[in-house]
Amino acid sequence: MTDGSPSEPVSTSGRHKTGIKTKVISIIMDRRIYLDYNASTPIDPEVAAEMRPFLDNFYGNPSSNHWYGLQAKITIENARKRVASLIHAESDEIIFTSGGTESNNMAIRGIARTLQHKGKHIITSSVEHPSVLEVCRFLEKEGYSVTYLETDQTGYIHPDSLKKVIRPDTILVTVMHANNEVGTIQPISDLAAICREHQIILHTDAAQSAGKIPADVRKLGVDLLSLAGHKLYGPKGIGALFIRRGVSLEKLLLGADHERNLRPGTENTLEIAGLGKACEIAARDLEKNMIRFTKTTEALWEGLHNNLPQIRRNGNPDHCLPNTLSISFPDLEANLLVSELENIAVSSGAACHTDKVEVSHVLEAMHIPVEYAMGTIRFSTGRQTTPEDIMVAVDEITKTVRRLQPVNDHIEIPGQFSGDIALTHFTSGLGCACKMRPQALEKVLREIPVLEDIHTLVGPESADDAAVYRLDDEHALVKTVDFFTPIVDDPWWFGAIAAANALSDIYAMGASPLFALNIAGFPSNRLPLSVLQQILQGATDKCNEAGIPILGGHTIDDNEPKFGMVITGMVHPDRIITNRGAQPGDKLILTKPLGTGIIATGIKRGLVSQDEQNKIMELMATLNKEAADVFISHTTHACTDITGFGLLGHLGEVTRSSKTDATLNHKMIPVLPEAERLGNMDIIPGGTKNNMEYTAPFVKFAEDISPLMHILLNDAQTSGGLLAAVPENEAETTLRELKKKNIPAVIIGEITHAGEGMIKVI
Repeated sequence: MTDGSPSEPVSTSGRHKTGIKTKVISIIMDRRIYLDYNASTPIDPEVAAEMRPFLDNFYGNPSSNHWYGLQAKITIENARKRVASLIHAESDEIIFTSGGTESNNMAIRGIARTLQHKGKHIITSSVEHPSVLEVCRFLEKEGYSVTYLETDQTGYIHPDSLKKVIRPDTILVTVMHANNEVGTIQPISDLAAICREHQIILHTDAAQSAGKIPADVRKLGVDLLSLAGHKLYGPKGIGALFIRRGVSLEKLLLGADHERNLRPGTENTLEIAGLGKACEIAARDLEKNMIRFTKTTEALWEGLHNNLPQIRRNGNPDHCLPNTLSISFPDLEANLLVSELENIAVSSGAACHTDKVEVSHVLEAMHIPVEYAMGTIRFSTGRQTTPEDIMVAVDEITKTVRRLQPVNDHIEIPGQFSGDIALTHFTSGLGCACKMRPQALEKVLREIPVLEDIHTLVGPESADDAAVYRLDDEHALVKTVDFFTPIVDDPWWFGAIAAANALSDIYAMGASPLFALNIAGFPSNRLPLSVLQQILQGATDKCNEAGIPILGGHTIDDNEPKFGMVITGMVHPDRIITNRGAQPGDKLILTKPLGTGIIATGIKRGLVSQDEQNKIMELMATLNKEAADVFISHTTHACTDITGFGLLGHLGEVTRSSKTDATLNHKMIPVLPEAERLGNMDIIPGGTKNNMEYTAPFVKFAEDISPLMHILLNDAQTSGGLLAAVPENEAETTLRELKKKNIPAVIIGEITHAGEGMIKVI
């Protein structure tokens, strides 16, 4: 859990808040429990000891002919023997790679290139790892034909299904040895017999099986086999490919003739030594570890099933990795369970993103019912897993599932937690980044007929975030609503930011807010009601700063905390500022820097310091009122606030509505330094990625603009600044007045000419 916020945060009005510092009761455990060994294993101490000399003393290039190079060469060949011994191959059949992904690429693409004169048909399965599926999809684009074998409901491929799809032009079958998600072991030896009969090359991805079960290439009958070091207690970034004698591959990379002229580049002696030792240990302790893994996995299943009889076990019970347990918890979202189990490391069987949850392709292929698939968790035990770990895990998982699936109708405040709340740990979506994909929302709205009303001045046909309804010649009612999940950990700040975000839509229309209503979803089975109280207090303080009352609202019980507001405002019918009025020559002024979506994701992952969190909370909770007042006092042709659709998405709404084109100067666009740091670490919210897909058709970037800037310009903001289109002759005056109010406004571009809504970023 992150450190929580200060006990007395300063509100944006300059007044100190003296609320109660929120506490929850965190699970007290002697240590964290790791049940995610299929994702990666720790380096075995014996492996680390084997590698250590190559950090200090043995640094020679294996291709060099002096003593230092010879020591490295000897080490590599010894490691090659150890890897070969694990899978019962010959040393000259082992090629070192950077890991399972490269091994799979080398095998599949290498065979495809080598044998394309014989045919272009490849057979794989629908449950393969992406490093196989993506290669096959790539080859399909190059004219190859790929058949994807279906599995039964246990993820098992029946050999007869392979016989039915073999064609005269089939050159390769690639089927994994054991599935990484559900553990099902495939009948590789049976598939190999069929392939031999038809003289077809067979490759198997054994990254998850090697070191856990026997992976004897002779008994399996395979021609190619991939493995990865970090799956069997070796280092990351190293792997190997078995290539049976007589099988030829076209190499992927060009260079020197290392690794039998198949993989150029100076060998990674350090990690090769580690992989060799890891394989030696795996072979030595294979039977002992299989027994250990089976005991811990079955104890975990029996304990959970006894306590939660409604759960479902996925995978083939007769053919399954001994350490792998895939469990579906019905009517429960996996991402909620994963986020709640802070001290137990597991993997979700649904692919979790910050804005959505998708069922994995493996569960889809197995036709797991959606009510089970969405709640699927993968547990994988390892050498360090103890019976005590299993007992604690069973107890905590049971308690957590029961909290998330309450069977009682009465309100129950959890009493088994203590510690500081981290609100972002109770949700999968983050702020405005959890909005629906714009392309999906537009499709839905197109199907809904709209009742026309002569008093509606701004309605659903507009891209504005508020509706305007004419009351009389002097008054028009402005209404907006916003609602999202936490973007910061402190409840008071979450409420304040949510209120500032909702008020922003009113200010962007040139209106004055009148009153507000709360909308809250709250997990009363997961959090004490004092948390909701602080969220509401933060919103109330922010509305007080805006000078409006909160007159009521609506609250529902939900698995995730959510909060938003309906704001009602007033504006003169002739003074409404919309998205649609931008004119050629207008300068584009932005009042806040970009990057809050990325930073919110960093906060959830514990990667943002408390000082940086304080800065970003203050920024997002700052009202756009003063900026709006400046724009209202000048000629402003169009205005919008920058929130969930990012700068480019919201500017695109302006340009398309106004039938104009625009140009942005990326060097003038302000970006939060913390967002740049996190963006370079690939900490990117799913909503931002969706925005990039959405804006791609109408945005053209100059070639020299970095990929990071592409991301930042699409970042799904929460409570971002205002973007206004101001006539050129008033732009500098407007900018000076904004800066006098300490608003960090910048001219970032211009509306260039009439057009179809295209945006150039230069």
